[in-house]
Amino acid sequence: MAREIERKFLLKNDQWRQQVAKQTRFVQGYLNQIEENSSKSSVRIRIEGEQANINIKSLEIGLSRDEYEYAIAVSDAEKMLEKLMVGPVIEKVRYLVVVEDLTWEIDEFFGDNAGLVIAEVELETEDQPLMLCDWVGKEVTDDVKYYNISLSKHPFKDWLPHEKD
Repeated sequence: MAREIERKFLLKNDQWRQQVAKQTRFVQGYLNQIEENSSKSSVRIRIEGEQANINIKSLEIGLSRDEYEYAIAVSDAEKMLEKLMVGPVIEKVRYLVVVEDLTWEIDEFFGDNAGLVIAEVELETEDQPLMLCDWVGKEVTDDVKYYNISLSKHPFKDWLPHEKD
């Protein structure tokens, strides 16, 4: 079993763009309704660039949660997104920014979530010290509305102005 330890942040500015090492387009959708009381996980199909995977994550919100990910054929992923997905597709570009020994994943969303940009960084341990760059803003690790599964149900375009702060 893999355990993901990840912190999420909003960004103060675009200075991170000068440090981008790589970028990849993502299209993803979910195959299950998490609102059901019996749901213990989210099941996601994702196409990232020229590859695809199915991902299962425990529904814990916070710093760490269980995660399983397996490669699948892109053609299968496209069919699943077309025929089995619940809710709208999430479209984004993920930018990789390396700072010291950590790789920041910065997601710029499009479609119904256009205007939202979130930085994530995976850690080895929950108490690992983290130096924040000048472009890193408010931490949103514990705010469920910033998780992709939530964005598929309540997209950024529908947020009230006070929710976007």
